[in-house]
Amino acid sequence: MRKTILSILGIVFIIASFFLARLIINSNQRKRPAPEKIVKTVFVDTVVNSTVPITIKANGNLVAKRRVELYSEVQGVLLQGSKLFRAGQKYRKGEALLRMNSAEFNASVVSQRSGLYNQIASIMPDLKLDYPEAFEHWQRYLDAFDVNRTLPPLPEFSSEKEKYFINGRNIVTTYYNIKNLEQRLVKFRISAPFDGILTEALVTEGSLVRSGQKLGEYIDTNVYELAVAVSKTYANLLELGKQVTLSSIDGEKEYTGIVSRINGNVDVNSQTIDAFIEVSDPLLREGMYLEALLEAREEPDAFSMNRSLLQADNFVFVVKDTLLDRLKVRPVFFSEETVVLKDIPDGTVILNRTVPGAYEGMLVKIFKESSETTKPEGSE
Repeated sequence: MRKTILSILGIVFIIASFFLARLIINSNQRKRPAPEKIVKTVFVDTVVNSTVPITIKANGNLVAKRRVELYSEVQGVLLQGSKLFRAGQKYRKGEALLRMNSAEFNASVVSQRSGLYNQIASIMPDLKLDYPEAFEHWQRYLDAFDVNRTLPPLPEFSSEKEKYFINGRNIVTTYYNIKNLEQRLVKFRISAPFDGILTEALVTEGSLVRSGQKLGEYIDTNVYELAVAVSKTYANLLELGKQVTLSSIDGEKEYTGIVSRINGNVDVNSQTIDAFIEVSDPLLREGMYLEALLEAREEPDAFSMNRSLLQADNFVFVVKDTLLDRLKVRPVFFSEETVVLKDIPDGTVILNRTVPGAYEGMLVKIFKESSETTKPEGSE
């Protein structure tokens, strides 16, 4: 009996120990907390479609509209003039840029004129006898003849016989040979074709200048041109005479120019078209780097936004209630920082800042600036 009781108690103890152990194990199990829903705060804009001006940004270096490369057509020693032939020297229109020693050539021209005078004088007796009607005007020509001055025009022929007689004495040929030499004599002096400044001087006073040698460069400082390369896509947007805003590279100064010329050819390599903008300002200098804003056209019923917000396949993220959604849009113009879009309904709430890891259906909260109202003193 005693053994039976002890056996039953042992079995009860074992069963009780088993349930107690399970109770202890179950009590040590920790419940995993439910994950909290992450709601990101986003910055948004409400779309209001309007007319957006399309502006093409381009840049380039200023070049003088009128420039002359100076070359010598004759040979001689460069003489010192009233101004030194140096870069930065200013000249007025018609003023001598440089002069070369022409004494030897001038003596040759004087000798040729003297020979012509002798030729005409030798035929005067024949003219008086055979062509008395022509004698008087040839006599007046000889009386006014000066070997140190440019030849005056030959007298007009009064008859065909006189013409044949004069040509037969080789007078006309000699006359035009001398006129050719006189034209060459003028090239020993180079005059300023317009008011401007010398930007390059490659010779100095006393140097021997050879025919065909480059002497320097001369520019007009009143009008400049800026050549900008515009994509052929926007070629139809350019118009002659349209005003253009130009700004310096630091953005501190602005100038106003006009589109003066548009190249008719497309560059094969870059697929761009050169447009030339004419601008005038006393502060401008050749070679300055300027940025141009070409107002091409105005796009009605459009919206402009940062181009980084435009997703692949022309989608943008919009906020509907508290969720992100994707909206198909139609971009019509890209600049360096912005994109002009169409097909966005008015009142659409659109992101105006990128959200890392954004996806369709993402839970978001619109950021709203909170303003604290300050109560006046003495109020409760």
